[in-house]
Amino acid sequence: KEQDGFQEFYAALQMKICQDPLQSVSARPTADGKKDSPVYEAVNKESRKNFFIGMHNEFVGTRAPRAAAFVCFKAAEEGGEFLIADGRRMFRDLDADLIEELYQRKIRYSVMELPFFSWVDNFPEPVQQPVMNVLRGVVSAAINAKVDFDVEMLWGKSDYDSSKMLQARAPSQPPIVLHPVTGEPTWFCNVHSHSSKLRKDRESVYGAERFEDGASQINKSDMFFGDDGELTDEQLQHMNDITMKNTRFVKMTEGDVVLLDNYKCMHGRNVFDGTRKHAVAWFEGWEGEEAMKGTVAQQSTFA
Repeated sequence: KEQDGFQEFYAALQMKICQDPLQSVSARPTADGKKDSPVYEAVNKESRKNFFIGMHNEFVGTRAPRAAAFVCFKAAEEGGEFLIADGRRMFRDLDADLIEELYQRKIRYSVMELPFFSWVDNFPEPVQQPVMNVLRGVVSAAINAKVDFDVEMLWGKSDYDSSKMLQARAPSQPPIVLHPVTGEPTWFCNVHSHSSKLRKDRESVYGAERFEDGASQINKSDMFFGDDGELTDEQLQHMNDITMKNTRFVKMTEGDVVLLDNYKCMHGRNVFDGTRKHAVAWFEGWEGEEAMKGTVAQQSTFA
């Protein structure tokens, strides 16, 4: 029920702690406010209580923890359930033709939007493009110096007011991965949390996002095919339906911990009212994992 006890819990399981995937951009505060703490705050802010966090695996660029432990220090008075979904079931339930198209074309995420450039429209039209080229180059250099993966900056228009914005897109990647121990194919695609359309659809149910400090709007995301093509509304709706079919709502109480395999299990969070204090620790693996791989390989040989 306290951070010390939580750390003793995962130490007893011989979990190997690792840095937060968002460490390079310092986007997630620690639970106790100490800079070097291994326990990070979950999304508990009152300003984000009506934001349904879609199902996702934890990764940023090429940084993906092997496992995670989510702890409840204080449950919200209403809602706030922790959500889990089995990526292997997702793979089995999704339309085979869609899986094939996604795998062949790959997927690509927009990981950040910078909606600060409406003033460019005040320039004469012949001047706008040279100004935009310079801005794109400067911002690209600054962002790539900050994060530990390559991003490409593309011009676009904000969904909120159609003003000019720069969108940071990560490199393309496959939506399916093989589990590092069992070799099973598993859905490893954050469309449910990252799709701008699916987020907007949820706003009709839970209300619009609240941008009180500006950070949430900057951190807006979206998903595309790896060749930057748009997914259709029908494809997005199908993925949403299959995701919610496989999602389980876990009502955690003080002291509860959910330990999950980040390559098998997606996670999210329901909307809530009241005060919620949940936290998370990330792991690169655990003692004995290599022995598990050997056992699985041996079983496969004799199967």
